[in-house]
Amino acid sequence: MTFAFDDACRTKVAGLCAAFERLPPTETGRALKRAAVAIALIESDETPGEAAFLLTKRTSKLRAHGGQWALPGGRCDEGETVAEAALRELDEELGLRLSADAVLGTLDDYPTRSGYLITPVVMWAGTDVRVRANPDEVASVHRIALRDIAPIDVVSFVSILESDRPIVRILINGNHVNAPTAALIYQFREMLAGRLTRVVEYEQPVFAWR
Repeated sequence: MTFAFDDACRTKVAGLCAAFERLPPTETGRALKRAAVAIALIESDETPGEAAFLLTKRTSKLRAHGGQWALPGGRCDEGETVAEAALRELDEELGLRLSADAVLGTLDDYPTRSGYLITPVVMWAGTDVRVRANPDEVASVHRIALRDIAPIDVVSFVSILESDRPIVRILINGNHVNAPTAALIYQFREMLAGRLTRVVEYEQPVFAWR
């Protein structure tokens, strides 16, 4: 399955986001620090005309979650909406400045073991855009074709002794991307396929608990 990067794709994704019924806020979630990440749709660099999303490898110099795979994003500043935070972080990390009308919608909040409530914000980056990774935060940036996360066998679930909840992970470019990032991508993948799949109960590997 391939996804053309065109107006029809934007309209379809916007429609899916508009129809997505987010889980209501919980008391546990209200006690966590708010954060937002961008699921930024962009044209593939390997196959022009095909839709992709941006995924980063965090620099190992970062004190928290260094060296991990991540969607562009971070903690919300005081007074920011999650959409504003995701747009700001996308600019700070990748030099990609988008306006508010690029936002297509939001998916479920995901609580992390490290004390954050992450909101994934789906947005349309458009064509002919340049991405410039901030070396203080990003070791590398990748355009992942939507077709690469569509196959059944790229998603797997593993158990750990420390929890009775399974970890969700996604195989991307030969690497296993783990939750929380994998959980957000998995829900987005399921939405694209017309399925409503909740991911809030999926666990994260122990190295991501801090």
